[in-house]
Amino acid sequence: MDTTDGATAIERPRFGVLRQRDFRLLWLGETTSGLGTSITTVALPLIAVVVLKSDTFAVGALAAAVWLPWLVIGLPVGAWVDRMRRRPLMIACDLAAALLYASVPVAAWCDALTYTHLLVVALACGVASVFFSTAYHAFLPAVLDGRDLLEGNAKLQGSEAGTRVLGRGAAGLIAQAFGAVLGLLVDAVTFLISTVCLALLRVREPAPENPVDRTTLRRRIGEGLRFVLHDRYLRPMVVYGAVANLALMGYQAVQIVFLVRTVGANPATVGVLIMIGSLGGVLGALLAGAVGRRFGTARGMLAMQAFTGPFALLLPLTVPGAGLLLFALGGFTVGTGITACNVVLGSFRQTYCPPRLLGRVVATTMVINHSTIPLGSLLGGWLGDAVGLRPTMWIMTGLLAPCWLILALSPMRGRRDLPQGYGPVDGRTADAGLGATEPQATGTAAEECAADVSPR
Repeated sequence: MDTTDGATAIERPRFGVLRQRDFRLLWLGETTSGLGTSITTVALPLIAVVVLKSDTFAVGALAAAVWLPWLVIGLPVGAWVDRMRRRPLMIACDLAAALLYASVPVAAWCDALTYTHLLVVALACGVASVFFSTAYHAFLPAVLDGRDLLEGNAKLQGSEAGTRVLGRGAAGLIAQAFGAVLGLLVDAVTFLISTVCLALLRVREPAPENPVDRTTLRRRIGEGLRFVLHDRYLRPMVVYGAVANLALMGYQAVQIVFLVRTVGANPATVGVLIMIGSLGGVLGALLAGAVGRRFGTARGMLAMQAFTGPFALLLPLTVPGAGLLLFALGGFTVGTGITACNVVLGSFRQTYCPPRLLGRVVATTMVINHSTIPLGSLLGGWLGDAVGLRPTMWIMTGLLAPCWLILALSPMRGRRDLPQGYGPVDGRTADAGLGATEPQATGTAAEECAADVSPR
């Protein structure tokens, strides 16, 4: 039962927001492409390691290339998206990604695949992801109203976590049986399915901002930056996301090399281990709403981060045999906390930010959060060559374990719930508690914390 006005109880319909046709299509398309992306997350570095015999730094550079476009074009893309129709842009990005990923197996079958080709594909798909992700998070409130955003985000995060389980496990099996390059062809097909689902949507987007507005691009970018950097809630959130992503990508850039070359795991085992870690994301998505209702969106999120973060320290302890369970347990628990945080902070941003600034705020938070992803990937690759793979895992997980303290030291530590809306009241943020009914929406302020080699 859900209370909407404090007096009237309304029973939640069975299947919730999945009863809505447009959201169902959006969810289906994102779930399908998420499955392909999860396969690519494992397949892309496996191609570099197993097929092209690349060194550790080259694998880290490959991971960095996927995220580098956020640093270069992320801020202007946010300003552009606020003046564009989001759905046609998302369709164009899906089609571009399908063609790029399909080019890798074609080149491999023609015996023409090189590391440079793989690097260019990663970089170009990163560009497509910048446009898609910014448009997607600004588009979702057109499909769901504020009352349904938390549930919608939880379902999207849950299905994304579920596809990580299936996709990463399947990637290892595909690589073992048919070769890693086939995984990228599967990903290309899933992007085509996502394109069809987007094309079938009936939702009418709000008109973009009037093109006669002559505000300069620099000024528009500045509005988004100031809003994020001056806000007492968004600022610590993006700092947390940036630090967490540095650590996450630092160890994710070398974890497959670590498992293959240090632990001695075969590709199928690697896929299963990373798949088990993704199961934690499913649990996190399921827990986010319940924990928010029981303990509050702010208090519950902080408690989960404090509990789950230290489990990252199990990853470097991984050894052959029964010691593989340490990697599985560490990845599972960290994934639980990260995904729950994504659901809460992401939905918070979608309801908290003024709609006219949403595209720019999305881009600004993603640029700040993503700015450390290529740095973490490069740092992880460099450390892997310089000090060894296991010490690198210790350094990066040692940074990740305590970074929840950034949120604990922010103003949210004294709140039960995060504010629901934004507005000046005596120079301060107008807070509307979310705990009276269900904790209301959050989109993806820290969704960037769940960084993979493939950014969709």
